[in-house]
Amino acid sequence: MKSEANKHLSKVDPHLKHIIASIPSPRIESSKNVFLDLCGCIVEQQIQYRAKGIMMKKLFDLIHGASPTPDKILALDEEAFSQKKLSNLKYQTLIRVATYWKNKNLDSIDWANLTDEEIRSLLGDIKGVGNWTIDMILLYTLERPDIFPYDDYHLKKIMVNLYELNPKSRLKAQMVDIANDWKPYRSAAVKYLLAWKKHLQSSV
Repeated sequence: MKSEANKHLSKVDPHLKHIIASIPSPRIESSKNVFLDLCGCIVEQQIQYRAKGIMMKKLFDLIHGASPTPDKILALDEEAFSQKKLSNLKYQTLIRVATYWKNKNLDSIDWANLTDEEIRSLLGDIKGVGNWTIDMILLYTLERPDIFPYDDYHLKKIMVNLYELNPKSRLKAQMVDIANDWKPYRSAAVKYLLAWKKHLQSSV
C-alpha cells in the first residue's frame, strides 16, 4: 500500500512515479544525534548516511572510538588531527561547533520542538555550517518531511539529467520550480532520487 507521500509524488511527477514503482522505498535509520551528524558533515563533507566514513573513522580514532561530544572535540590535539591528514579548516570548524554547542547548552534542546526555520537560524549562526549542512541535518538526522537541499551536488546532477535542465542558466530556480510540485513531501522525493542513482550504479 502506497504512503500518502508516494501517492502524491506519483500523481504530480511522472519521473518519480516510475522511480517509486521501480525501487524499494528508501529506508535510512537516523542517528537522531545532531552533534554527531554535524561532525560527519564537516569531516566527510558528506552526511554519514551517504558517505563511506573514511574520514569519520579517523576522527573516531582520535577520540578513542567514542562518539563525538563537545568536550571530546575541544580536547582534540590540533597536531594529532593534522597527522591524520585532516585539514586545519575542518579542525577549526569542529572547534567552533563544539564551543557554540556548549555555550548555547544545545544538549538540553528538544530538537523535535523546533521548527525547520528555528533550526536553520540556530545552526546557521556557526561559522562554517552552511545551508547544505543544515539541510542534511533536517533531512536525515531529524527526518523533517519537506526539505529540498538544492545545494547538494549529487541531487543537482540527478535532476539535470532526469529533468533535462540547463545547468548553465538559473539551475537553482529550475530545481526549485520542479520541487514545488513535491510539497509537502520534498524529503521523500529527494531520498528517492538519490536512491535511484545508487540503484542505477549498482545495475551497471
